[in-house]
Order: sequence, then C-alpha cells, then structure tokens
Amino acid sequence: GQFDIKRVLAYSTISQLGFMIAAVGMGAYVAGMFHLVTHAFFKALLFLGAGSVIHGVEHGERHLPPHSPPLAGEGPEGGLDPQDMRNMGGLAGRMGWTFAVYVIGALALAGIFPLSGFWSKDEILVEALHRQPVAFVLLIIAAFFTAFYVGRQLILVFFGRPRTAAAGHAIESSAVMVVPLVILAALATVGGGLNLPGSQGLASFLEHSLGPEEAAGFNPVVALASLGLALFGLALAYGVYWGQPAGLADRDALTRWINGVFTWLNRKWYVDEIYGFLFVRPYLWLSGWLANVLDEHFLHDFIHDTVLTGGYLGLTRVLSQGIDVHIIDGAANGLAQLIGWFSQRLRRVQTGYLRNYALSLLLGVVLIVSYLLLRMAGG
Repeated sequence: GQFDIKRVLAYSTISQLGFMIAAVGMGAYVAGMFHLVTHAFFKALLFLGAGSVIHGVEHGERHLPPHSPPLAGEGPEGGLDPQDMRNMGGLAGRMGWTFAVYVIGALALAGIFPLSGFWSKDEILVEALHRQPVAFVLLIIAAFFTAFYVGRQLILVFFGRPRTAAAGHAIESSAVMVVPLVILAALATVGGGLNLPGSQGLASFLEHSLGPEEAAGFNPVVALASLGLALFGLALAYGVYWGQPAGLADRDALTRWINGVFTWLNRKWYVDEIYGFLFVRPYLWLSGWLANVLDEHFLHDFIHDTVLTGGYLGLTRVLSQGIDVHIIDGAANGLAQLIGWFSQRLRRVQTGYLRNYALSLLLGVVLIVSYLLLRMAGG
C-alpha cells in the first residue's frame, strides 16, 4: 500500500527477512543462508535500480523544455517528489537498461523460474512443508503478496503513459550507475546455482561450520504451486493496475476492492499512530511536565529563586546590615567618634598664647623639682 518506490522495497526486505528467520527457526539453516545470499543479489539490484529511477526522474524535472505544464507532486517544497511512484509511469521507454535489470530483480523477488529467488524461496517452502505445515501456509501466502506488490510497482513505475512531465523527460542513467546494475542482475539470474537441487554446493560449504543437515530435497509440487501463485499475483496486479491512472489526485486502483484495508496498509498498520499514542504522547507529556512543573516551577522558581536565591539574599542582608553596618562599621565609627571627642578636649591646650605655654613650662619644672626633692627627702 506504499507509494514511495524505496519504501516498497524496504518493507519487502522485512518480509524476506521473515522468510530467512522462519527457515532458521525451523532448523533449515542452509535454506535460510541460501535465501540471504540470493536476496542480497536481487534486493541490492532493486534498491540501486530505484536510485537510477529517481535520478532519471529528477533529471527530467530539471531539464523540462520551456512552456511545460506545471508539475504536480508532493516534494518537500511543493515541487515534484521523484520517489513517489504516482509521479512516474512510462519509464520503460525512457530508461531501457534500468527497466530491463529492474524487471530481473523484481521477478527474482517474486520467485519466478529460473531466477535465483525461485530456488532459494522454494527451498524454504519445501523445508516448511516437512517441518512446520502452518509456517508453510503463512509463507506461501506471503509469497503471493510479494508477487502482487512487485507487479504493482512495475506497472506504476515503468508501464502506461508518463503521469508527470518529469517522467516524460526522464533519461537513462550513466554507465557508472548502470554497469553495477547489470552485474547484480547477472548475479540475481544465476545466483540460484549456489545450491541447486542435486548439487547442494552451499550445503556442502556450510557443512564445515553448521554440521550435516538433512534437507527435504526438491519438491516439484511445491515448486509448481509457488510459481503458480507468483504468476497469479503478477497477473492480479496487472488486472488491477493496468491502464488505471494513479496520479496524486487519483485513488489507488486497489481501493475499489479493499478501500479500508488499503488505507490500513498505506498507513503501515497504524503502527506509527499507535506508537505515538502509547509512547510518544506520554513521553512528550512527561517531558513537558518535567520541564515546566519540576524544572521551571519547582527547581528554578522554588529551589533556585526562593530557597537558594532568597536565602542567600536574606543571609547577605543580615551580614550586610546587621553585622557589617551596625557592628563592624559601628565599632569603627564609635572609635572615630571617641577619638574626635577626646581630641576636641585636648585641643583646648593649644591656646596660642606664650604666657600660657610659659606657665605650663613653669608648672612642669615645679612638678619635676618637687618630685626630686621628695625622693631625696625620702632617701
């Protein structure tokens, strides 16, 4: 249900990892490793191919001829979104090499014979049938859905008429981008030879580390059933999407049959909304409470401003006014006043008259002589 070309592949990667984990969980380690290797080939091809498609559409947007019709898209600044498959269409005729290798990767992902994905996915299905029949049913359903969304993507991106002017003027990528795609397409084609029925080359290689493993072997019924379901998924995608407009203003063609379900798929099972409701919103509320109530009002206003700042200012006020001004300054000022008072009285001795000084001198001499006479008389 996604419209972003890379997001389709990203969710596809999750489902293919599910195939690998299912195989390993059942004890079919070789089958899981086999699908890991082949998936690396065709999924790398698809992601790089998606990059080539995006590059071509972006080039078409930047090099539109004069007087082209206005672009319609959902880009970050209101322009065209080069990753939205609804802005594509008709790229098979504009980007031949990218189209050819992308089809190889897509069909390998869908499990079409004789590409690598067919062999590795079939091996997992056979092991599931023998070990866990319930898992086999789930995996065969997943294989059908894989083929359907692969067909949906191919039709929306490469077939029909270009739905935007940018897609109509897209160009093929340069060799530096196309050559790695061709190499990956070759690997996605012949990668199944790593563990073909009868040869079991990968099983022999892994036996040194995993030990011997009893494989179920090739089952033509399972192979034909999985291939038939894959072809049916592709055919169903063709029947649903071929010739149907899928521009930004149009509803996806699948909504005619499963409108509510498609919305549920497009919104990714509402996982983001549920996660936001259960975790993000409570986290934002808690962080807001911690920031506003605990930090700002309690720690800042009460602890910092009232307790610490208010206490510090009160203490400094006591030290400044009570001790410094009244005690320390009072003692110093009192001493100064005492000295001033004493000097005021002592100043009276300084009259400026000579007779007073002579009289004082005479009195002093009389006192000294009297003192000496008293000492002599006492001695």
